[in-house]
Amino acid sequence: MGYKIMKLLCFFDLPTDTSFEKREYRKFRSQLLSNGFSMIQYSVYVRTCPHREYSKKFEKKLREFVPHSGNIRLVTVTEKQYDDMVFILGKKNIQESIISNNRLVVI
Repeated sequence: MGYKIMKLLCFFDLPTDTSFEKREYRKFRSQLLSNGFSMIQYSVYVRTCPHREYSKKFEKKLREFVPHSGNIRLVTVTEKQYDDMVFILGKKNIQESIISNNRLVVI
C-alpha cells in the first residue's frame, strides 16, 4: 500500500427551521471544525488525511454526532483529484475568496 494523501469531503444538508434544528446544526458544524475540517463552501467541508484508513476514522467519528434529521455525504478523493477541482466564479461573486491549497506546518 502506497502512502497517498487523501481529502475527506463532507457535504451536508441540515434543516434549520426550529430552534432545536438550529442548535443541532451549530453542534454538528462545531464538531466538524474541532475535528480539523475546514469550510470550502456553505455546507461543504474538507479535511486532509494521510491515507484512506485514516479517513475511515473520521467517518466513524461523524456517525457519533450526526443530527436527527437532514443528510450527510462523505467522499474521499486523492489530493491530486482534489487539486484538479475547477473554480468557476460569476461576475457577482468576484469578491469571493478562493481557499488555497497551502499547508500550515507547525513544528
